[in-house]
Amino acid sequence: MDIIPQIIVSGIAAGGVYGLIALGFVLIYKATSILNLATGEFMTLGAFVCFTVMTAAGAPFPVSLLATIGFAALLGVVLERVILRPLIGEPIISVIMVTIGLASILRGLTYMIWSPEYRAFPPIFPPEPLDLGFAIVPSGLLWGFAFAAVCTAIFTCIFRYTRTGLAMRATASNQQAALSMGISVKSVFALSWSFAAITAAMGGIIIGNISGISIHLGTIGLKVLSVIILGGLDSIIGAIVGGFIIGILENLAGVFLDPYLGGGTKEVVPFIVLVVIIMIRPYGIFGKPIIERV
Repeated sequence: MDIIPQIIVSGIAAGGVYGLIALGFVLIYKATSILNLATGEFMTLGAFVCFTVMTAAGAPFPVSLLATIGFAALLGVVLERVILRPLIGEPIISVIMVTIGLASILRGLTYMIWSPEYRAFPPIFPPEPLDLGFAIVPSGLLWGFAFAAVCTAIFTCIFRYTRTGLAMRATASNQQAALSMGISVKSVFALSWSFAAITAAMGGIIIGNISGISIHLGTIGLKVLSVIILGGLDSIIGAIVGGFIIGILENLAGVFLDPYLGGGTKEVVPFIVLVVIIMIRPYGIFGKPIIERV
C-alpha cells in the first residue's frame, strides 16, 4: 500500500476534528470579534463531563452526549453573562487576556475535580477500521471524522439558514445596525459562546475517545489556532479547510521529518504554519482583509 494516500486520508480524518474545534473559535469571533483562548479548556471539561456520566452514572453514550451538550451550553451562557458581558466596549486585547485567565481557572477546576491522572475513554464507536483499498482509516479517526462532519454541518446550517443564524450574521456584520433592527446583541453573544462551548466539548469527546483524556487535553486548543489563522478567523469554510491542511501537514511531518530530526516535528508544524501565515497572509486563506481609511 502506498504510504502517501494513507497519510492524506488519515490527515483529512484528523483535520475534520480540528475543523470542528476551530468552528468554536470562528463562531465567537464572527459575532463578538473576540478570540477565545479558553477553547481548549472547554474541550477538556466537555470530555471529562461525558466520561463521568458514562462511568460514574453508567449512562449510555447518547444520554452522556446530551448531558454534555446541556452542560456546555449552560457553561457558555454563564461565562458570557457573568465574566464577558461586563467587558463589552472594553479594548479587545483586554477581553482576550480575560479569556486567558478564564482558561487558567477552568484548568484549575478540572485539576481539583478530576485530578491530573490520565484516563482511557470508554469505547463509544465500533472498533472496525475502514479499508478503502488504497488506505485504511482507523476506527477512532473514522468515527471521529464522521461525528465532527455531522456536528459541523448542523452548526453551518443553523448559521446560514435559520433566523438565529441570520441574527448572528447581522450582529457580526454591524452591531449597531443589528440593534436598530430589533436584534438582541446580548442574546447573540450568549448564544455564540454557548455554541462555541458545545463544539469544543464535542471535539474533546472525539479526541478523548482516540487518545484518552487528562487535564492537558486542552493544549490541542492552541494547535487549532493555526487552523483558524490559516483558514481565516471569520470563515466557517476556512476552519474546515484549514483543519484538513494542518492534519495532512502533521502526518507528512511525522512520517518524513521525524526520522531525520529525532521526533516531535508533528507537534511543531502547526505553529510553524501559524508564523508563516501571519507573515504572508495574516487574514488567512478565506478571511476578509480589514481596510481602515484614515
